[in-house]
Amino acid sequence: MEVISKPIIAKEILESLQTKIEEEKQVIVHCCFPASPFLGNLIRIWNTTYLVDNTSSHKSKLIHAENITIYPNWTVVPFMKDFWFTLVFSGLPRDCTSFDFKEIIPEEGGFFVKSIKRNSSDIYRIKISE
Repeated sequence: MEVISKPIIAKEILESLQTKIEEEKQVIVHCCFPASPFLGNLIRIWNTTYLVDNTSSHKSKLIHAENITIYPNWTVVPFMKDFWFTLVFSGLPRDCTSFDFKEIIPEEGGFFVKSIKRNSSDIYRIKISE
């Protein structure tokens, strides 16, 4: 009879558990870049985009971006259509009640949405513009 002293847990199970653990703390922000009458509009997000707690110095960092490219690459925005993308950030402090969405970049035109009110789901929909 073979005795296994250390159980082997399938990698897929470990990964799905880790995802669930991390989901508990993550903040999801669905962003709408409003329809534009200009052809050839380009958009991107920088890794230096944060959720900044309004009452402490805490910054939640960008973990994942869906449907938008990360600097230095560009995403083409469809002509005359609202463009949606989703960003996932690390968790906010438990006592945070509002925060700013802030793209900190070394050039003009960083995205900024002030004083977003915290909710219990930590899932938000915001409208951004340049």
